[in-house]
Amino acid sequence: MADAGMLRFHVPEPEVRPGGTPDFSNVTIPKAGSVPRPEVNVDPRTIRDMAFSIIRVLNRAGEAVGPWAGLLTDEELLEGLRHMMTLRSFDARMQMAQRQGKTSFYMQHLGEEAVSCAFRKALQPGDMNFPTYRQAGLLIADGYPMVAMMNQIYSNEADPLKGRQLPIMYSSKEHGFFSISGNLATQYIQAVGWAMASAISNDSRIAAAWIGDGSTAESDFHAALVFASTYKAPVVLNVVNNQWAISTFQGIARGGSGTFAARGLGFGIPSLRVDGNDYLAVHAVAKWAIERARRNLGPTLVEYVTYRVGAHSSSDDPSAYRPKAESDAWPLGDPIIRLKNHLIHKQVWTEQRHIQAEAEILETVIAAQKEAESHGTLHAGGKPSTRDMFEGVYAETPPHLRRQRQQAGV
Repeated sequence: MADAGMLRFHVPEPEVRPGGTPDFSNVTIPKAGSVPRPEVNVDPRTIRDMAFSIIRVLNRAGEAVGPWAGLLTDEELLEGLRHMMTLRSFDARMQMAQRQGKTSFYMQHLGEEAVSCAFRKALQPGDMNFPTYRQAGLLIADGYPMVAMMNQIYSNEADPLKGRQLPIMYSSKEHGFFSISGNLATQYIQAVGWAMASAISNDSRIAAAWIGDGSTAESDFHAALVFASTYKAPVVLNVVNNQWAISTFQGIARGGSGTFAARGLGFGIPSLRVDGNDYLAVHAVAKWAIERARRNLGPTLVEYVTYRVGAHSSSDDPSAYRPKAESDAWPLGDPIIRLKNHLIHKQVWTEQRHIQAEAEILETVIAAQKEAESHGTLHAGGKPSTRDMFEGVYAETPPHLRRQRQQAGV
């Protein structure tokens, strides 16, 4: 047998590193409107190619074209634009607050606003999201109070979670927002379990699982796909591919599958890719996948192709691992600008009205921030009571915690 020589260890490398010229030539962008819309009850085996394409509705002229278009009214689109603008303004104020020392930590959604804002409008009351830390748009688009979100970020006396959670790890059963966990990927299999329980109890509510591209390398992701496919759980399995995990590019977690959507094919799960910066496309695909779940047709895996414009978190410096101008070269553009241009094309919006709306939204966000800060910030003002750490965990407080509470005098 011939000597094959020394073994070589392979480590995938991104197309470009800091200091280089951004390069997205490897991202194939299909023409808007070119991807067909299959029937909801389609046999997954007949649409395997959709795991390698990208569903798009908005073209470069701002027109909505193709079979996935036409599901939203002008009023619904204007509302969606305001939701995304509100989330971006909220982000900017909270990022500034973190830099001012008013909170310990923050994570922005910059460039990804369409994914969560559009998806939320496709759900029904009672459906449950199992989010990661970059889906606050699910709350914004459902009317959850910004003041409550800010109180949680500041961990002040009005924090609905009583200071028990890391900032931005919100929780609201009433708004279908399961408590965020810092342990990545755990929420994926929890979503499948919740969906299975809903089916077992003959309920009508479905679940939506959320995960980032990096966390698909976790074992919980694959376990969730096994259970979802085996038991046809009424769940939408969302993968937000924003090109970067904390500091590693998507190729590390993707492996040899080509796309993240392709991971679902081995489980017999219908798998689609959608332009995550196209509000109309995200909403249309979400409606399709949610209807499948609601009609007992089983899970759908959706990969949202988008880009994380900002840092991974307030603790991150992206210039250490990617070119500073890379976000400007992202070929799918800015979700807010694209929807704005579409509405201008439809003559229901103008540049002047957009500037006015930005000012109105900023004023609303600042007013909410002032109200939240009146209840305290990280280093000033009111704090949750010490006794809160002993409550809301056990139905009956165990002896050792009773002793600790007595020692604390609360």
